[in-house]
Amino acid sequence: MKSVALNAAPRVETRRNKIAVLRASGRVPAVIYGRNLPSRNLSVDARELHTLLHHSASENILVDLAVQGDTLPKRLALIQEVQHHPLNGAVLHVDFHEVREDEKVTIAVPVETTGEAIGVKTGGGVLEHVLFRLKLRALPKDLPEQLILDVTSLEAGRAIHIGDIQPPEGVEILGNKAAVVVACALPRAETEETAAPEAAPAAGEVEMIKEKKEDGAAKPDEKGAADKKAAGPGDKKAAAPAEKKAEKK
Repeated sequence: MKSVALNAAPRVETRRNKIAVLRASGRVPAVIYGRNLPSRNLSVDARELHTLLHHSASENILVDLAVQGDTLPKRLALIQEVQHHPLNGAVLHVDFHEVREDEKVTIAVPVETTGEAIGVKTGGGVLEHVLFRLKLRALPKDLPEQLILDVTSLEAGRAIHIGDIQPPEGVEILGNKAAVVVACALPRAETEETAAPEAAPAAGEVEMIKEKKEDGAAKPDEKGAADKKAAGPGDKKAAAPAEKKAEKK
């Protein structure tokens, strides 16, 4: 990451009404801290800062901060945080973290993707971006403004983990190596079809249960024939007097 020159001035105003006047004059309140030194209130030109942010890939910018009236000609610092107005996006405040060229620092950088995954193009998959920022550790000059992942060869059902990413030389990617950064999810219909055979019973099992039920139930014809066989000659004689009594009535 190359450093960019930025001018700053000491700031005495800390009250809210004074800060509003400062912003109205075209200045942005800022603060610088780090290296076990007490924090200092500063201000920077709003247009100069806007141009710097506009031409950078992210807000992780290394600056050579020249503070008016400072004992040092410049201070190497990273933009640690930028506060924006929630409605118009104007910069409200900037935090600078002073660093040394020979000391490693840790920052979070954005993760961007490039290319069209083959799993999306030919497999009908859906690209899912899981982690949008990753923590990197390196010397200030070696830190990238962002990480760009080429997902062209990513197949459906596959994922890119932190451990799969090849960082720039001299840069270490922190975090769980098994954590998913980008994944190409399978189509929903294909996922449901894969799970369906496991939940549904086999056709052969259904037929076997049905056959068992049929074996246990007696057929109507067989039952009637069995009743007739069970009835003896005495039953016929007993039925005859009953018919005669019915005729007399």
